[in-house]
Amino acid sequence: MTTQPLSPLTMLLSRHTRRREFITLLGGAAAAWPFDARTQQSDRVRRIGVLINTVDNDPDAIARLSALQKALRELGWDEGRNLQIDTRWGVDDDRIRRNAAELIALAPDVILANGPPPAMTLQQATRSVPIVFVGVTDPVGMGIVQSLARPGGNATGFISAEFGLSVKWLEMLKEMAPGVRRVAVLRESSNPSGLAQFAAIQGVAPSFGVELSPLGVRDAGEIERDVEAFARPGNGGMIVTRIAETIAHRDAIIKAASQSRLPAVYPLRVFVTAGGLISYGADVVDQYRRAAAYVDRVLKGEKPADLPVQAPTKYELVINLKTAKALGLEVPPTLLARADEVIE
Repeated sequence: MTTQPLSPLTMLLSRHTRRREFITLLGGAAAAWPFDARTQQSDRVRRIGVLINTVDNDPDAIARLSALQKALRELGWDEGRNLQIDTRWGVDDDRIRRNAAELIALAPDVILANGPPPAMTLQQATRSVPIVFVGVTDPVGMGIVQSLARPGGNATGFISAEFGLSVKWLEMLKEMAPGVRRVAVLRESSNPSGLAQFAAIQGVAPSFGVELSPLGVRDAGEIERDVEAFARPGNGGMIVTRIAETIAHRDAIIKAASQSRLPAVYPLRVFVTAGGLISYGADVVDQYRRAAAYVDRVLKGEKPADLPVQAPTKYELVINLKTAKALGLEVPPTLLARADEVIE
């Protein structure tokens, strides 16, 4: 069989086809290179600092951290792959300052601050590292943000409660113990948030027919002496405001209430799991889940100044029936029906 020579036109078209295939292949490789680079960029390890104002490895705080880690995984941030979390613990001011300095020295991409002392300490130490806070009652009054809608600086986050919540504590105390006529309110005179919560309770106290007595919480000895002295005349109850000092001294407060047989309302679930009577407040674990979304947005380039401070969306009522029985109290069925958790 004789092979016919290719015509000039066929040879030209063949060369054009091969050239076009080569350019397409080269273009495909070029297009693939930026995609691989982007993938590698997204997988680079980012660093999160966490500063918590509790004792080391506090079980309640561990539960919050677990919720944060789970929420971050759902957003694509996995420890050991593209994320590193450095956690520091501390209650006293000196340790919080040291831990804040340590975390900032690690050059994290963002720091999560639990509670007012860590949030304030971190912001005083840096104006460049982004901060996402949880458990802060009055970030505007404390100077952490300019306003809730427009934080304006390097910090934003989630407030722990609104001051009007304090009224609910008095309402629940009277529902649990109708005979109460005198109410001790544990707050610290040097803490503006505690004073604001006390003022909210004071505003409605006459309508509930109770007389208020503010008590300090500087140390365990003061708490024990003041609570015992208050309880002596009888017909008393107690409300514990949500501030760093009451959380730090929660064991002493619960012990004092038990020894003086005072029905007491607390601001957080952790008080009731430790033996307190009843608590009503924001679900802190839920706030950590929500904080993960803000951490994610900061890691992706958004600025805290542009992320509004958010109020709690989930509250929880927790009742300890064992403590109620020890105090000789019958928990009203209406209160039990509203409870999110009952400890027996």
